Formats: sequence, structure tokens, C-alpha cells
Amino acid sequence: MSLPERIKLVWDFKGEDAEHFATHHEIHLKQYAAAEGLTETDSSTEKIQDMHWIAALTVNKADMIKVRDALKPHRGLKA
Repeated sequence: MSLPERIKLVWDFKGEDAEHFATHHEIHLKQYAAAEGLTETDSSTEKIQDMHWIAALTVNKADMIKVRDALKPHRGLKA
């Protein structure tokens, strides 16, 4: 039995408040996943550079289009 393919949806935040906005955005990503009943999701934040942070939500590929259309991530990556 193979695991479902996963997609990491990414939102970029830049500037002096990038960390604050990324961590706050992650809260909303978790709320969305719970409200929509999405299973097997992972959310995270990551520092890319001093003034560039990302928030990410990893979802099953089957859920990707629904989440993409609703939340408008900046980009997506295979997880």
C-alpha cells in the first residue's frame, strides 16, 4: 500500500514583520484545515532569510485544488 502524494502549499512573507505574519497565518491555516475536515495535514513556518519567512500547509494531493482555490498560496511543492 503506497502513501498518498503530498503537496506543500506555501505563502511567502517579507519585511521586518515577516515572522509575525507567517506565524499568524499558520494559525489560520490550521483553522481552515479543521473547519474543512481535512485529514493528514501539516502546517509550519520557516525562516528563509532575516526578512523572509514562509507559512506552509501540506495536504494530500486529492485536496490540493480545493485548498489552492480557497486560500491562494503563492506556490506549491511536492512534499
